[in-house]
Amino acid sequence: MRWALVKVSLAVTVMVVLAFAVPLGLVVKELARDRAFTDAERQAAQIRPALAITTDRGQLERAVASSQAGGDGRMAVHVPGTEELHDGRRDGAHGGSRHGLVDGTREGPHDAYVVGERRADPRVVEVARRGRSTITPVPGGYALLQPTALSAREFAVVEVFVPHRAVSNGVTTSWVILTGVGFALIAGSVATADRLGLRLVRPAERLARAAQELGDGRLGVRVREDGPAELRAAAVAFNSMADQVVQLLASERELAADLSHRLRTPLTVLRLNAASLGEGPAADQTRAAVAQLEREVDQLIRTAREAKTHAPVGCDACEVIRERMDFWSALAEDEGRTVRLAGVSETAWVPVARTELVAALDAMLGNVFRHTSEGTAFAVDVHRSEEAVIVLVSDAGPGIADPDAALRRGHGDGGPGSTGLGLDIVRRVAESTGGDVRIGRSVLGGTEVRVWLALHGNGGSRRGRRMSRAARAGRFRRGRARRPSQV
Repeated sequence: MRWALVKVSLAVTVMVVLAFAVPLGLVVKELARDRAFTDAERQAAQIRPALAITTDRGQLERAVASSQAGGDGRMAVHVPGTEELHDGRRDGAHGGSRHGLVDGTREGPHDAYVVGERRADPRVVEVARRGRSTITPVPGGYALLQPTALSAREFAVVEVFVPHRAVSNGVTTSWVILTGVGFALIAGSVATADRLGLRLVRPAERLARAAQELGDGRLGVRVREDGPAELRAAAVAFNSMADQVVQLLASERELAADLSHRLRTPLTVLRLNAASLGEGPAADQTRAAVAQLEREVDQLIRTAREAKTHAPVGCDACEVIRERMDFWSALAEDEGRTVRLAGVSETAWVPVARTELVAALDAMLGNVFRHTSEGTAFAVDVHRSEEAVIVLVSDAGPGIADPDAALRRGHGDGGPGSTGLGLDIVRRVAESTGGDVRIGRSVLGGTEVRVWLALHGNGGSRRGRRMSRAARAGRFRRGRARRPSQV
């Protein structure tokens, strides 16, 4: 949003500056041209009094030299050939002098001549004939040709040279100033839009950051209610939603704790009945199972009543797997199942709470016992890498017909009596680390549940997902090549 406002402001300001600066620049250029030719007309007008008095070459040369343009060598006077005239009559009729001016009579006849440096010869005759001033291009600039009447039919032409630099004098400076002002306006507009955009963006960023933190489980996060009215309303709605989420989670924890507490009564009955079974392997196993169930219920009650305001501390996956396999191996021995356990001799830390990993592992192993016949073999493999810990649970059963449906909550895990929550628990545990769950065909011929537990959060998950299936399969095969231990 911030950059969008800056771009809009930049575009609008540039259009406004161009709309004013371009015409103004052209006006400045035209004014400089008019100023140059107006000055040339003023210089030409200074010679008119001299031409009205005399056409003597020497006097005209002194008059031209005394002017600014003539002193710079930019003025010339074209005097046509003429006879001495006075009201259309010859000067001799009045006894006038040939070289003097008597009673307003001009000097005697003379040949055409030019005073000063001439540049526009081809146009002089035409201007003298028409009696109209004109501007004509000449090498290096322009020539202003100004006719001055000597008599009713004779015109002298004053030529003033205007160089190109005089026509464009000050134009470049004016354009540079206009450009600088335009850039200053654009920079000021962009800076102002950026400040205004920042006032809009900061509350939106705080709202997005708070939503992310709330999604990460930080239920105490709230947003400061400031900024524009719309964002303040959004902040109020977010804070209200966060309060409601906290209340709902608290209610759910209390409900889970109450429901779990209700299980204690039947568990007490089971424990008393198990104590009366006497001695024997079956009785010992039943009592152990009841004791384990009671511990799990107690742990469920404690967990449900705790507010999860911090991230899971993690656990050793290999230790958890060894512990749970000790429990399930007794039941596997009773049902005649062959069990293979590999890759659990070392430490494999994963960012998952121990109780959650236990629940996920029990869900996968429980599916093996629930949905395969007695005597069906199964295996648990653990593979480690820099990015993740992979847990594989394989069996030699009939497999799962629709793996995608099995991973969807409430669709069942593959057989009668399934609640559809087992593999969903596994999926949520994997996704909490940034990993995932895949179901495929195992080397034993049945189902293989692969749990990818990322070690570096979402970043590790993205890198793991970019690995090709072939690379992952090769890594799994190399892991399976290790010597397995029999349980």
